[in-house]
This record gives sequence, C-alpha cells and structure tokens, in this order.
Amino acid sequence: MADCWIALTTLSSREQAEQLAEALVAERLAACVNVLGPVASIYRWEGKVARDEEVLLLIKTTKTGVAPLQTRVLELHPYDTPEFLAFEVGSGSAGYLDWVVDSVASARPDEAEP
Repeated sequence: MADCWIALTTLSSREQAEQLAEALVAERLAACVNVLGPVASIYRWEGKVARDEEVLLLIKTTKTGVAPLQTRVLELHPYDTPEFLAFEVGSGSAGYLDWVVDSVASARPDEAEP
C-alpha cells in the first residue's frame, strides 16, 4: 500500500485557494488539490464564536511530503493561524495511490527549471 496522506486547509476566497493549490502542485508538494466550497466555517476565535464562508482544500501528498507541504502552506497562507491538518489514507485504489507517490516525488532532471 502506498503511503498517501490528505491534508486540509481553508482560505477566504476561491482565488486564494486556487493560487495556493496551483503552487503546491507545481512545486510537487501535492499530486492533486481539490478546491471545494464555499463551505460554512463556525469556530471560536479570540474568545468569540465566528462564522465565515471559506474555501476548503483537500491536498493529496505522501507521508514524507507532509512536513515540507506544511512548511510551504504556512509560508504562503494569508491567515495568521491557518488550519493545517493531515491524515493518513487507510486504503484506496493501487493505481491512484501509486500516482500520488510518483507525482510528489522529487522533480526529475528533465523537469528541472533552467
């Protein structure tokens, strides 16, 4: 079984979410990012219950990719305290899981930027 993980984060707009998703895939930190929403987020912040519309990202990566993915999400994310949660995928189709692992692997020499 390939060792795939799914990470979650939310952003305040679809534009921000798509920009982050594209960066993560381009940098091979994610094989695929689903952009969902808007979703209603109800949470406690600074002692008050807040409600906002956000866009949810479902980010597919690998176990070894989680730490660099988290670092990059925190660098690029506009929130002071962004959500970043990561979960191991228990099972899935072998072909898809292998594709995730291959997609997140280090850039190949023929893909290196000039």
